[in-house]
Amino acid sequence: MRFLPVFLDLKAGPVVVIGAGELLRAKLRVLAAAGARVRVHAIDGNQDFGLGSEDTARVETASVDPLTADLSGVIAIVCAGAGDVGVAMSVRAKALGLPVNVMDDLEHSSFIFPAIVDRGDVVVAVGTGGASPVVARRVREMIEALLPARIGELAEFIGTFRKSINERIAEFPLRRRFWERVIDGPIGAAVLAGRKNEADASLKAISDPSEFARADKPEGSVALVGAGPGDPDLLTIKALRALQNADIVFHDELVSPEILDRIRRDTTRVAVGRRVGKPGIGQDAINKRMIEAAQSGQRVVRLKGGDPFVFGRGGEEVEALRAAGVAYSIIPGITAGLGGAADFEVPLTYRHEANRITFLTAHKARDAENVDWSTLTDTKMTVVVYMGRTAAPAIREGLFAAGRSPETPVGVFARVTRPDAQGAIGTLRDLPELVRRIHGGPAILIIGDVVRHAGSLRRPTPEQIISDLLDAAE
Repeated sequence: MRFLPVFLDLKAGPVVVIGAGELLRAKLRVLAAAGARVRVHAIDGNQDFGLGSEDTARVETASVDPLTADLSGVIAIVCAGAGDVGVAMSVRAKALGLPVNVMDDLEHSSFIFPAIVDRGDVVVAVGTGGASPVVARRVREMIEALLPARIGELAEFIGTFRKSINERIAEFPLRRRFWERVIDGPIGAAVLAGRKNEADASLKAISDPSEFARADKPEGSVALVGAGPGDPDLLTIKALRALQNADIVFHDELVSPEILDRIRRDTTRVAVGRRVGKPGIGQDAINKRMIEAAQSGQRVVRLKGGDPFVFGRGGEEVEALRAAGVAYSIIPGITAGLGGAADFEVPLTYRHEANRITFLTAHKARDAENVDWSTLTDTKMTVVVYMGRTAAPAIREGLFAAGRSPETPVGVFARVTRPDAQGAIGTLRDLPELVRRIHGGPAILIIGDVVRHAGSLRRPTPEQIISDLLDAAE
C-alpha cells in the first residue's frame, strides 16, 4: 500500500487550487461539496467556476503568481489542468512540507484523491494508488448500492449520545457491546427507517446501559432470502445485507458458489435441501435447525435458489417459524422463470399474443393425474415449467392430449443467468429432443408463441468477449 487513507480537516485552513478549464472546475466541485475553503489560481484567467452561490462564498480568487504566493496557513495544494505550473508548484509544496496533488501525475503528488461515498458523517474513500481512477469509481458505485441511505444519520445519532453513554460504562468491551446492540437492534433499525424520534426515545429509556450491554441472550431471527437463479449480481441489496449480517446460513445445494462467496467469511455455512434424485435432510429437519439457531440468539439466513415463495417451500418454513414464535423476514429473489426469460430475451407477455402466465412445477408431471393439462391449452397463455427436463415426454403428451398444437413454440433454457447458460428452441413436437441438446444443470421450459421473439442463443465465453474487444480496439 503506497498511499495511506487519511481524512483532512477542512476547517484547519484553505486549500489552494491551481489550474484551468473543466479539470479545475471538477476539483472545485469536489472540494466545495466537502465544505472546504478554497483559494483558486485560474491560470487561464477564467473565473467562471460554475458553482452555486453558497459554494462561491467559500471560494477566494487569487490573481498573484502561485509560484510566489503566500502559502501561510494553507493545508493542501491541488493542481488540475495546470501543465508545467503544476510540476513547479509540486516542487515548492514539497519544499514547504505541504501535501500536494498534481492531477494524473503520481511522480509529483504526495497525496491522491480517492473516489468518495458521502453519507454525511459516514465517508468511505476508495483508492487504487492512482493506478486506475475508473476502477475506484466502479468500487465506489458498488459501495453506494450497499450502504443504507441513512447510515450517516445513524452515525450522527450515536455521536449525540456517545459521550454520556461512555461516561456511564467504564469498561471498553462492555461499551462496544452496548453500541453493537444499539446499531444491530431495533434502535438502529428505527434510525435507518427514518424514525429518529422513536429511536431517541428508546435509547433514552435505557435506564442501565451496562445491564443492557450484558444481556445474555440477544434476540435471534430468520431471514428467508431468495438467491435468484445464479448470477450473483442479481442478488438484491437487501439480500446482500442479510448475508453480511448472518451468523449462520442454511443454503440450498443449487445456490451457486459465486453467491456463497458473498456471505461474510466468518459466517457458518450449512448445506441443506437436495438435488433432484438425491436425498436431503428433509424439510422438517431444516425447519428444526433454523428454529433452534434463532432461539439460541443467532441471526439466521435461509438462502434459497430463485424466490422463496415460487416452488421454494418458503410458505412451509414461514408457518413453522410462526408456530415457534421466531421473528422472521422475507427477502424475495428473482425466480428462474423471470431470470431465464430475461437472459434469452423471451417476453413472457406480449401484446395481442400472450396476456396470461402460468408457472408450473413438473416435479410430478410424469404422473398424468397430477396435472390438469386442459387448463394449459389457451394459445394466449405462456406456460413456464420448472424442473421439466426429465418430465419432458410426459409434458408433451399431456399437452397434445389436451389439444395444444404440436407447432407451439418451446424453449428449453438451462443454468439461466450463469456464464454457462444454454438454450434450445423448437416446437412442442420436438420437446424431448430439445432437452437432449441441453447438457446438464437445472432447466426451465417456456411454452407459448412468445418464444418466437427469443434473442440469440449464442452465449460467448469470457475469453471470446475479451478477444472481440481487443479486435475492436485494433
